[in-house]
Amino acid sequence: MAKKQVVDENYLERKPVRKPGLSWKQDDESKVTLEIENKGFFNTVAQKFFKKPKVSYVHLDENGSFLWPLLDGEKTILELGVLVKEHFGEKAEPLYERLAKYFQILESYKFIEFRN
Repeated sequence: MAKKQVVDENYLERKPVRKPGLSWKQDDESKVTLEIENKGFFNTVAQKFFKKPKVSYVHLDENGSFLWPLLDGEKTILELGVLVKEHFGEKAEPLYERLAKYFQILESYKFIEFRN
């Protein structure tokens, strides 16, 4: 029986990219809003019987709105952290803990994926 290989990967070296097909817009004040289409059987039932919307809007905060346009799959989380630090300064601290949690949340909602 062969042993499983353990892959030791640094989370901060991952390259986040926006999920293809996800609509978003940026307003005049640089605030980003994601437009999430509610698809599927249960969403269709909820829309017809409970008057739920076909599209949900997710408004990103100041940090998220700054980061969202930069998610191109080329920059690592470490590189994005440097840009956040330059833009927000001390207001961004604790920087990498917040970034790691932010990207975990975005990934859990399937708003982003990671490239190798």
